[in-house]
Amino acid sequence: MARKTVTMEAGTAAPAGRVPGLDRLPAGPALFVGRRSELAALRAAAARPAEGRSPVLVLAGRPGSGRTALAVRFAVTVAEQYPDGVLFARLSAPDGGRVPPARAARRLLEQLGADTAGVPLPGAVEDGRDDPACVALRAALAGRRVLLLLDDVRDAGQLWPLLADEPGCLVLATTAGPLTGIEDIDPVILGGLDRPAAADLLGDLVGGTRISCDPVGGADLAEACGSQPAALRLMAGRLRGNPKLAVTEAAEELVRAVAEAFAPGAGPAAEAKPEKPEKTEKAEKTEKTEKTEKTEKSGRTGKADRPGTTAKAAGTAKPGKAAPGKRRRGAGEEPKTAGPEPVATPPAEPARDPASWVRPAPEPAEPVPVPDNDPLIGAFTLAYAALPAAQARMLRALTLAPAQCADLRTASALVGCPAPEAAGTLAALAERELLTEEPPAADGTARYRVPGRLHPRLVRLREREDRPAEIELARARLLERLVRLTESARALLDPAGGPGPDPLPGPLRLTSAAHARQWLLGERDLLLGAVADAIGQGDLDGSAGRLVTALLRALPLTGGAAPADLYQLHELVLTVAERHGRPRRASAALLNLGDLQAADGRWEQARGHYRAALEHARGADDEALCARALEGAAGCHRALGDAVRAADWYGRALGLRQSMGDQAAEARLLARVAEAHTAQRRFEEAEREYRASLAVLRRLGDERGREAVGTALADLRERVSAGW
Repeated sequence: MARKTVTMEAGTAAPAGRVPGLDRLPAGPALFVGRRSELAALRAAAARPAEGRSPVLVLAGRPGSGRTALAVRFAVTVAEQYPDGVLFARLSAPDGGRVPPARAARRLLEQLGADTAGVPLPGAVEDGRDDPACVALRAALAGRRVLLLLDDVRDAGQLWPLLADEPGCLVLATTAGPLTGIEDIDPVILGGLDRPAAADLLGDLVGGTRISCDPVGGADLAEACGSQPAALRLMAGRLRGNPKLAVTEAAEELVRAVAEAFAPGAGPAAEAKPEKPEKTEKAEKTEKTEKTEKTEKSGRTGKADRPGTTAKAAGTAKPGKAAPGKRRRGAGEEPKTAGPEPVATPPAEPARDPASWVRPAPEPAEPVPVPDNDPLIGAFTLAYAALPAAQARMLRALTLAPAQCADLRTASALVGCPAPEAAGTLAALAERELLTEEPPAADGTARYRVPGRLHPRLVRLREREDRPAEIELARARLLERLVRLTESARALLDPAGGPGPDPLPGPLRLTSAAHARQWLLGERDLLLGAVADAIGQGDLDGSAGRLVTALLRALPLTGGAAPADLYQLHELVLTVAERHGRPRRASAALLNLGDLQAADGRWEQARGHYRAALEHARGADDEALCARALEGAAGCHRALGDAVRAADWYGRALGLRQSMGDQAAEARLLARVAEAHTAQRRFEEAEREYRASLAVLRRLGDERGREAVGTALADLRERVSAGW
């Protein structure tokens, strides 16, 4: 039966073309109903005057309550009030982990159009608010009117480093519970839809007259779903896929499914709760790897952001105040008319020190508790049981996709099917409300995402139903597909850099340099996430290493490669090299990390990388790497004002280069030694080294080098003769 669609209400259409950034918001459901009182509460809260910092609005509700859809809806309605743009970031990973605020700040800076090349590398400070990326974001927001939508915030420690001292900006955060520790926040807490809205949603999603001809069955189904939008959508998808299923029967099936899912003999009910996912083996292994690396490489990696706090309960509000949107309408009440109620303007308060905005709790609290009869679990169980085997396999495999986002390129690799078949399966899963549509890629390719509320359950199903060898094969196919795509993008961007891989099938192929650049920049975060996940698990280092190498060659060609991304890739190379006992590769990675730190002006950290590179190079008995590390460390001593150590390390590097017969490097290092002698006021030694450098350059026929060194020597003689 044809699916019925509706358009947005009058006055809420997105002002496309006038406010930048609306296209980066989640697509959201095509049909949105109800939530008038919650929208009114958000409008009223946004209209209150702010002093000292950006006002913060919080939407709290458990997964499946429609908090992200409501946030997107509100952002679209008020976007015209923020002409400088709309920014979006997710602050939770699909496995429940928190996204560091520094990483979110870098992505928000890029969305704002700021140049992140000058943002210092992460790891300089421990406190999240003082992270260079967070500082740069707050500075970039000064004097602007920007709306920031931060989805699925885990704790206040993620949020407060991103709050700018700019009252003209607005921060809208969605979370599983109120964010304790940030002052002047009254969360809008989401429950279920009211009965008329739930009936309208079912009727429009199912289509035809099945709901209107059976209002009692529709009411029973809405009640069985707890009027939760996610459960309603799953059951509507089930009804669309089974035209002969009566609405009353669907409600009865759901009641039985919920009872069976939480029955005493059906296994622990906690396993079916998407709000409190148990850590999967992959997540635990990745976490252990990260902790080990931070412990063993304290001189190479940055410190973690300080954890903040999370909410204790969804219904918690400030004492003496009722949370807007918390009260649910009774069965006999009429829906409120659209528009905010008059709100008295509170007296303005003097601006306070930013340090007083957040008071972290001693220990993070648990997310909002989930009742043991959550209908979302039953609705998902019914929807999954009705899937054909190919669709069920695809849905499980998509939990292996980076960030659980997929298109026909990644989906076809995961399950090993042709691209058209993968595209059809993805569309069918979205029709059943088991995938959410994401904004399309730059080339128009449709993209989908596994909803976070379903991800933990699907991971458990994958681990139970798929053999470990099948899972590993799917991950290997995905990595190899990404390697081929990245290498083909590199070949298009730099034809002189060597031939690309064998062409991919037509629907998967990158067709031009512009297409390759768009793909690399658009998929950058997913590519970085895929390689980090693979190296974190440690069982596909060969494919992961090839992907790192391909990315290091391709990303700089786009002109949009941030130093932080290159730093992350070189750290991954180092991890693999040390894991497999490859000192030469580890030394090269450390040298690259040192170069990035030196370019960032972080001389102490760079010196630590160079010294570690020297130890690995000695283990590999590689004189060239040793000389390179010695020269890098000498440069750090020079920048730090230690001319004595600089001369010593330059001299050691010079000896190695001379033994290798590298005359170009010998001439360069002789000049560096002369500069170090000059800084120590050892003018005779400095002149001798300059003259030796000139002799080498003369033998090489390097006129430009001779001119530069000759100028330095003449300057030295002039200063000495002037009594310097």
